[in-house]
This record gives sequence, structure tokens and C-alpha cells, in this order.
Amino acid sequence: MGGRGKSRTQRKHFRQSRENEWKRSKPDPSSQDPDSTTDNPNSTWTPFATQNSTFDEYYKEQGIVPPEEWDAFVAVLRTPLPASFRINACSQFSADLRSQLEKDFVQTLQAEVVEGDEAEAIKPLPWYPENLAWHSNFSRMQLRKNQALERFHEFLKLENEIGNITRQEAVSMVPPLFLNVQPNHFVLDMCAAPGSKTFQLLEIIHQSTKTSSLPDGMVIANDLDVQRCNLLIHQTKRMCTANLIVTNHEAQNFPGCRLVRNHELLELEQHIGQLLFDCILCDVPCSGDGTLRKAPDLWRKWNTGMGNGLHSLQVLIAMRGLSLLKVGGRMVYSTCSMNPIENEAVVAEVLRRCEGSVELVDVSNERPQLLRRPGLKRWKVRDKGLWLASYKDVPMHRRSAVLPSMFPSGKKYEDLVDSNHKAVMENDIDKGVCVSSEDGNRAAENPVTYKFIEEVSDLPLEHCMRIVPHDQNTGAFFIAVLQKVSPLPEKRKNGIDKQHGEPENQDIEDSKELQVDSLENTREEALEAVNVINNRHNTEDLEASPSGACLEGDSEEVHKPLETESIVKMTPGKRKLQIQGKWRGVDPVFFFRDEVTINSIKDFYGIDQRFPFNGHLVTRNKDRGHVKRIYYVSKSVKDVLELNFSVGQQLKIASLGLKMFERQTSREGSSAPCAFRISSEGLPLILPYITKRILCASPGDFKHLLQYKTIKFADFVDAGFGKKAENLTPGYCVVVLSKGRREASEFIQVDESTIAIGCWKGRASLTVMVTAMDCRELLERLLVRFDTGKGSSVRENMPSSNAFDEIQGPNVIDDSAATGGDDS
Repeated sequence: MGGRGKSRTQRKHFRQSRENEWKRSKPDPSSQDPDSTTDNPNSTWTPFATQNSTFDEYYKEQGIVPPEEWDAFVAVLRTPLPASFRINACSQFSADLRSQLEKDFVQTLQAEVVEGDEAEAIKPLPWYPENLAWHSNFSRMQLRKNQALERFHEFLKLENEIGNITRQEAVSMVPPLFLNVQPNHFVLDMCAAPGSKTFQLLEIIHQSTKTSSLPDGMVIANDLDVQRCNLLIHQTKRMCTANLIVTNHEAQNFPGCRLVRNHELLELEQHIGQLLFDCILCDVPCSGDGTLRKAPDLWRKWNTGMGNGLHSLQVLIAMRGLSLLKVGGRMVYSTCSMNPIENEAVVAEVLRRCEGSVELVDVSNERPQLLRRPGLKRWKVRDKGLWLASYKDVPMHRRSAVLPSMFPSGKKYEDLVDSNHKAVMENDIDKGVCVSSEDGNRAAENPVTYKFIEEVSDLPLEHCMRIVPHDQNTGAFFIAVLQKVSPLPEKRKNGIDKQHGEPENQDIEDSKELQVDSLENTREEALEAVNVINNRHNTEDLEASPSGACLEGDSEEVHKPLETESIVKMTPGKRKLQIQGKWRGVDPVFFFRDEVTINSIKDFYGIDQRFPFNGHLVTRNKDRGHVKRIYYVSKSVKDVLELNFSVGQQLKIASLGLKMFERQTSREGSSAPCAFRISSEGLPLILPYITKRILCASPGDFKHLLQYKTIKFADFVDAGFGKKAENLTPGYCVVVLSKGRREASEFIQVDESTIAIGCWKGRASLTVMVTAMDCRELLERLLVRFDTGKGSSVRENMPSSNAFDEIQGPNVIDDSAATGGDDS
């Protein structure tokens, strides 16, 4: 139904850090051989190096794959990553898209596979449900450069921009599948940008819900970086959902919004007393070496300090997530790193801190077609050129940087001395050797020369899963599924309330102090990791961004974890952000309770009383007379907002809800009886409840509206339709595609298959209020659905791709307002 909205996120931020591509930029002439010529058309430059001896030594020693598989492992790592994408299960055209892939592209693209290669050109991922995720045998570079693949490439870009598909790395789709999300669940995505996994979570909670209703659950998507929050908003706006809140917090200090126990509102059964979640996705910042196939520049930057420097932060984020998780809930911890210091070591430390209140779930029987390796139970730490098998091996001057939690046992120095002494005595007694307590003292005095037993974790870390590239031609990923079986221990650990086992505001301050201490100890490694991460912005496949900006591979797995929280700056020439909420630089949220405006909207469009309005409308502007956009939120989001107000607005909200109504700003629009029109994003939700200002057009007239944008009343093929449109009062109206030759305009039956667009009824014509991109996509869908190969097909007279941007008439109203958080 209708078009989807676009946002005005600042595109310049998305064009930065484009270094991580297989094609290098042209070299600086000053760095060339003096005998060479910069204008030589035959001159070439070398691609990224895909060799790193430190990387090879490290992962061979860790046993990340068996020795006999090493060559196959690195051979795949040194090849570009194939493109993959996921069909939006909630899209009105999901079945059409899947059918087009199965019946069209599967056959037509096979001819482009390299001769002798038996691989299929494109195929559904066997482990993803309902053939909704697809893997291609072509890299992004091939899709861009091979003219024979142009039609498929255009298909991917268009459908991604509209929101019908999401271009996403295959292994990045895995973590949400193990959360077992249900439509009524409250879900937290702790480190969400750029939003592909968030989009996937929203699909899951919406999938079993009808278009005209909303699920009981919701998703909160959080990210530390303001600019990446913009990208996150950009991605998720394509979903057109009222069940989402985007927040801007450090993940390790995410607010618990815990209401005082004796608060009167707690007596209300429907009120939320604390923000706890059924499912949490903890996809933490990491070194990202699982994305080497997409970000080959990492080969030269990779070093062991990257993973060591992020370990403490990863533990803090995971612990904070578990403190926000309901008892019985699931949390998935994941990284796009292969490093056990960032993976198994973090999971082991979390399990030790939780003391049995959290279990590592064995999911080896779930998704059996997904090839994965069990987690490691033994590993070593590499620091400053030394291999360390135990914390006892760590030189004294490095014990503030290399932590006990990095090792399989997680034991401190004193504990290791005692356990090693006992093991040595038992071993020597078995051999008939006389031993004394001096052995233990000798170990403590000279740990470098004293041999210690290699550490092996006693935790069930084999229940973790590691996905390696050469198993299914993917990137690498690590996933652990954790279930909370009882409240966390009654002591403060990283934001856990001592009395209730849940988050408390004071505990957040304690968590901050702990974070500063642990990160200061690993300052050198942490800063090195941050420098690499800040230069990498290229692991998520977003080649065609929703705004049209070129986002080829913006990172999903890598964030900027150690930067101080940035504040949006006011740009000269732009309107000033409101500084009246708790959070500087972010527009506050207000419930919209202007009954006069609400009643005028209801009366103008004849909105049925069954549609819930009270308490579901919000704005970002306190001045009712100057509100430009009104957003609609689900009951779950409404409850969270009320809780947030009750606790002093602890949540820093960057965006929320679904843009439902927009104020008419044009000169002609100001004369309309109703000051607000229905937004394209909100139309599918409210359409079943509209009883006025709705017209039913024949396929021919509907097609012409999409093609030419503005049509005079007398020029419609169906004269009756043109007359009905002319008789409407000026303002916004809805045009629905007829399902048959004739349909009574007095009563139009709307269901999930109804296709509708918003239009503006002017003095002499009807103008489409949908973007050119949306018009093009609708025409393509109609072509696939209704084309019979005859002269009356939709393809006739359909403008080319370039022509769509030129056809737009002089009076077209482009329904492409900004995202939430920028109202004025």
C-alpha cells in the first residue's frame, strides 16, 4: 500500500571512510616512481595486500581451524565476499519478489557464472526460513561492473531503497534467528547501527500481524554514535513501523528506567515499573576480522592488540544486557571477530560473574543446515610478542593490561599459584617424588621459568558457535546464546542492583568507574583498536541506501566504542535544534493532545472510531501551533514513553514511532479544510479505517498516475473516476487500485493485498504524493503481477529508469519529509 517515506539524514557522513573496498583509490603522484607518468592510461596500481604474518601465526596457534584446513580457510578469506540479501517478510510484495527470483533471475543469471564453476548464480540460503534470504555467486564489484548483471543490480538497488529487501551479509542474519523473538516481546538491540539486524527483528515481530494492526511487542535500537544513529533511523524508516524507539546511549550504561517501588503508578496493572526485555541482541563492537572479505584493508591493520583492547568493554556491555534481561529471557552475544579473547573469553567471564543465574544454551540442533563450529575451550593470549598460556605467565608490568578474564580459567594470580602448586604436588607424588610447599613459593617468585599447566575452561563453551568463511562461502561470525534462569547475584557487577538484581541509576555510575579503570589499564591496545575501528565503516552491505546516498558496505558489526558521546552541531543556515529537553541536541518528545486538530483530522478523513488515537500520537515540538509532523506509536511504545517520563526522561530518544500526519505547507494546501495530510508511511496502517476521501481507480488510470504524476480530471480514461475526483473538496485523498473492472466507490473493501497511493486534489488535476522511486517500484511490481505479454501490459509506455526523474510534473508534491527528532 502506498509509498514509503524517505529521510534527510546527512549524506556526507555516509561517504566517509570508504577505504575498505577491494578497488584501491588512485595513488598520490608524489609517491610514485619519478620516472613514471601519472597520466599514463596503462599505469596500474596494486590491490590491497591480503597477507599478514602476524594474523597467520596468531590463528594457527589458537587452532581456529584444524591445520589441514588452514590453506582452504585463508584462500577463501582472500577472495571478495559474495553479495547476499534478505526479502522483507512484511512487505506487501514479498511473495512476488520471491517468485521473481525463483522463476526469473535463477535462470537468467546462471549464464554469467564462470565457466567450469558449478556454483549456482543465486540461491536461497538453506538455513533461513521460507526462502526469504538469498546468496549470490557475484561480488559487489562484479554486480557494479558487469553489464550483463545490470538488471539484477538495478533490481537490488531499487528494492533495497524501497525497503522490500535488505542487502546484508549472510552471517549477519544469523544472530536474530536464535533469539526466538515473538510478536509480544520487548526486544533490545544494544549496538544496533546501521540497522540491518534491527530491521530483521522488526520483521519478526510484525510477520504474524495483519497490516492494519500492530503487534504487542516492540524494539528499542540503541547506538552510541549520533551519526550512526542517523544511519540506523535511515535504515529502519523503510520498515514503516510504530513499534520502534531509537536511542543514543553507551550500551554498557543503557538506562534501566526503574520506577520507585512505592510510586502510585505501579498500582496500575498496565503500567511498566521497569524497562526489562524478553530478548536482547548484544552484537558488540569488535576488531572485525571476520569481515576481511568485505574490508580487505584490515589485512594490513590487523594486530593482536585490537581484540585485547576491546575485551573489557565487551564484558561490560554483555553484563549490562543481562541485567536488563527478564528471567527466562534470551540474550545473543555476537561479534564479527574470530578472536577467542573477544568471544569465548568474554562469554566465560560473563558466566563466572553471573554465578549460575545465566546458562549457555546448546543450540547445536537448531538451524541444522547452518554449518558452524563449536566454541573453543582452550586458547592463549598474545601480548607484545609473547604467547601467554596462563595469567601466571604475564610479566608483572603487563598485568594491568592483560587481565585474568582473558584466559580460559579466568583465575587471578594467587588462585593460579595455589591450583598449580596442588597439581604439581599431586603429579610428583604419583611419581614418588618428595615435594614441599617451597614449590609453590618458587612458582610465585619466578613464574617465567616455572612451568604451569596449560589452562582449559571448565565451562561448556562448546555450546557457542563459530562460523568460518570456507564452510558456506560467507564471512566469519561468533554467536553465543545465553538464557537468564534466575535473578543475577546480589552484589553489584556492572550496573546490577544489589537488592533486586536489576539495574539502578547509581549502579550505572559504578559501571562507568569500572569501565574507566579497566580501559585505562589497556589504554594502548584500546586506542589502537579504536583507530582501526574508526577507519572501518564498511562491513554492512548497504550499496543502495534509502536516501540514495552511496553506502556500499557501511559497518554493522563495528562501532566507535571509546569515543566520548558526540553532540549534533547546529549548522549555519539550518534551523536550530530545540534545547528544551533533558538531552542536549535532541528534540524532546511530547504526547499530542490537541483535541481540535485531532477531531478535524478524524472528521476530514472519516476515520473509524475503532482506530486508537488517544495517547498514541506524539510530536517533537511543544508548540502545538507549529507542529509539522505527528507520529503514531504502538501501545508498547506508549507504555515505555510513559515510564520514561515517570523516571525523569532517562532515555535519550533519537527517533520513535511512525510518521502518520504532516502539515500542509504549500500555498494551495493551506486552503484545504484539514491542515494535515496522511503520510505515505502511515497510510497502510490507517487505510482500513478511512471512510472518506478514498477513490478507486482502474488499472489503466492507476498506471497513468504513477507514470505522469499529475493528470487533469478530464484526461482520465475512466470519465466517472475523473468526475468523482473533481467533485472532492481540495486536499489530500487516497486512490486505491481496483481489483476488477468495476468496484463500488461508496464502499471500498481494503485488505492486505490492497495497493493504494496518496494524492492531492487540486483545482484542475490530481497529483501523486509519492516519490519517483516509489512510483517506479510500484510500476515494476504491477508489471510482474499483471503482465500477460499482450499489448495492454503495464510495460507499455513505462518510462526508463532515467526518465522517471524527468517526468515529474511542476506541481508534484514530494512526500519525503525528515526522520523523527528534527521537528520544528
